[in-house]
Amino acid sequence: MIDATDRQLARQYETYPYPARDPKEEAKRLIIGSPSHVREIDYWVFGATRPASQPLRALIAGGGTGDGTVMLATHMARAGRPGRVTYLDRSEAALRIARARAEARGLTNIDWVLGSLLDLPSLGLGVFDYIDCCGVLHHLPEPAEGLAALEASLAPGGGMGLMVYAPHGRTGVYMVQEALALLAPADLPPPARLDTARRVMRHLPESNWLRANRNFSDHISGGDAGLYDLLLNPRDRAFTVTAFAALLAGVGMAVAAWMEPMRYDPATWMPDPKLRALAAALDPTARAALAEALTANMSVHIAYCRRAAEPVQRADPLSDAAVPVMREVPGAELVKSIRPDGGLPFLFDGLRAVVRLPPEAPAILHAIDGTRTVAEIAAILAGRGIAEPRFRRAWAESFPALEAVNRVLLAVPT
Repeated sequence: MIDATDRQLARQYETYPYPARDPKEEAKRLIIGSPSHVREIDYWVFGATRPASQPLRALIAGGGTGDGTVMLATHMARAGRPGRVTYLDRSEAALRIARARAEARGLTNIDWVLGSLLDLPSLGLGVFDYIDCCGVLHHLPEPAEGLAALEASLAPGGGMGLMVYAPHGRTGVYMVQEALALLAPADLPPPARLDTARRVMRHLPESNWLRANRNFSDHISGGDAGLYDLLLNPRDRAFTVTAFAALLAGVGMAVAAWMEPMRYDPATWMPDPKLRALAAALDPTARAALAEALTANMSVHIAYCRRAAEPVQRADPLSDAAVPVMREVPGAELVKSIRPDGGLPFLFDGLRAVVRLPPEAPAILHAIDGTRTVAEIAAILAGRGIAEPRFRRAWAESFPALEAVNRVLLAVPT
């Protein structure tokens, strides 16, 4: 798999490690995202049934400049969670940046490996409970071969967090890539290619679709690394929902959850009851594909995946013993966004959707602290005049609505 294109790709990430990160920024903020947020792993991969005391062996395959590695290792360290995170990338420049970021945070739960995910069979790293692979498969000459190497390194009952490019939301990108392939051939030095790309971007015709596509402000304004990765990457393909599902099926894997589930539910985008009924008759992959085709703005697909023979068995959110947890935004903060009519608006790459919540939802959100059980929350609300049957009805409505936007999940047993 080492060909001229692969050598150009390797040169790109040594010259412009991606994404551009400065270890000094670690003192200011922790970059948060999906996949590989520890609460997402706990819930979407393990169903909130895997005890927090059980060590987690995680692999970040294609770790780049360290976003996923640093986030997961930080979450584990803060919570006192046992286990280790293995960073794997073939770019020495990217590894140096990622390692410096981890050192700035004092993280000691990371193992650093220089190499390709395609080398996993010979690296002797063992198997992992969780594997993250973001932004890598779509750059490989044979994505199926890369995914197979990851699946072979996955422990029984484990799962993956994957990200691949999606075609519709990347409208305009491949047109500009075609132009730059003519003006800045891949065999030129990267700085010369980048200079040409910047000149082209300054003079794009008004009709160019990339000018109308707002999905890439972080790349276009993200310095040399961002622009190069967007427009000059020598190997870049995109997967529809259907193609991604087929790629997974080829190694016995299946999607456990798309991020965010609400976005991949066509009912979100079709208020017409007859159309909803038609969509409901489709299989899960077809429904997600329908949402992709309708919205036409997905530029990536992020999904948690498990072996098809090992589907997730999730804890019951309605159980008295269940412990709801906010993924990131505290309940008291989320409440501030709820409109007087009970609608909670969300924005998916510029596309607005509204989650409908019952009147009791604000009180419930205020009571969620990641340690209280459903029974304890019910008791708190009873003291505020919300009788238990009323709470139960509101919770049965609120949890699935907020789960679908990845805001309220379940905590793992402690």
